[in-house]
Amino acid sequence: MTNAPHKPQDLAALAARIKAWGQQLGFQQVGIADTDLSVAEARLQTWLAEGLHGEMDYMARHGHKRSRPAELVPGTLRVISVRLDYLPPDDDPTQQLADPAAAFISRYALGRDYHKVLRNRLQKLAERIQAEVGPFGYRAFVDSAPVLEKPLAEKAGLGWIGKHSNLINQDAGSWFFLGELYTDLPLPVDVPAEPHCGTCSACIDVCPTRAIVAPYQVDARRCISYLTIELHGAIPEQLRVGLGNRIYGCDDCQQACPWNRFATPTPETDFLPRNGLDTATLIELFGWDEADFLKRTEGSPIRRIGWLRWLRNIAVALGNSGTAAAIPALQARLNHPDAVVREHIDWALARLGDYES
Repeated sequence: MTNAPHKPQDLAALAARIKAWGQQLGFQQVGIADTDLSVAEARLQTWLAEGLHGEMDYMARHGHKRSRPAELVPGTLRVISVRLDYLPPDDDPTQQLADPAAAFISRYALGRDYHKVLRNRLQKLAERIQAEVGPFGYRAFVDSAPVLEKPLAEKAGLGWIGKHSNLINQDAGSWFFLGELYTDLPLPVDVPAEPHCGTCSACIDVCPTRAIVAPYQVDARRCISYLTIELHGAIPEQLRVGLGNRIYGCDDCQQACPWNRFATPTPETDFLPRNGLDTATLIELFGWDEADFLKRTEGSPIRRIGWLRWLRNIAVALGNSGTAAAIPALQARLNHPDAVVREHIDWALARLGDYES
């Protein structure tokens, strides 16, 4: 049970202090939402019923716990939502995407694993609240449980969900992570963000695999982030060319979004590129053995896909590169023991053969 004050004026003052503490901890914004996600729940159920989640079976697990916070954490009355910017300074991903020999990795994955960074800070925020009000009920989440973080952040006033399904902040764009504190504190809630996409269709038009099948609706089965990170088996042949040189995730919809002209580089050194991943070539990364992969992705979100999917993705990108130098690199792994890796290497070599002929 919480010993927190229950007078409206005291709770409003506490909410203001929580936001100030959050900014002191480095969060760019803190907002508070109630737990009514009935609209988002209906959208989620429709999306699942249409099979647009692909192999992400975890999206359909846990009953209604994802969309009903009090079922996931009994006693939850409010959700404290935070955002933390991650865009590296002086970043120009267009150069990498334009160079077929370069490896493109989604900006969020160039540095340290964001889960640990955000979770540690959310815990510190909870401890600061506890020092003020005494013991209270809470749980911290960072993309690690059945939580509808974007609808919650939208309700908390952190931004609106754009046509590409990412959260957009009017003053900061969309290059940020989200985290949540579920709490039993009856805090006053913030005004939900209003949508400002208007008639813009930049994200829809730019998607290399046409994964945004309608405004605010993404078919994960066509999304490059899904194909390179979530999908365990073979990447569908008809979608491989669309991957280009993207080997882990895709940022095209965010890069095209006009609101990102307001994005500011992250001050977090943890999110700065590590191990040269922002300048690496496909051939260099394809040459890593499993020990190299594990060593150089230590503390990185990239490690979750494992070495085999890493090779699978790079094989596709090498096949798309149109460079003769890619051929011996691929041939060196022709006899790889994994059938999926071999199949993608065969495809890549055939595609490069087409380039040559």
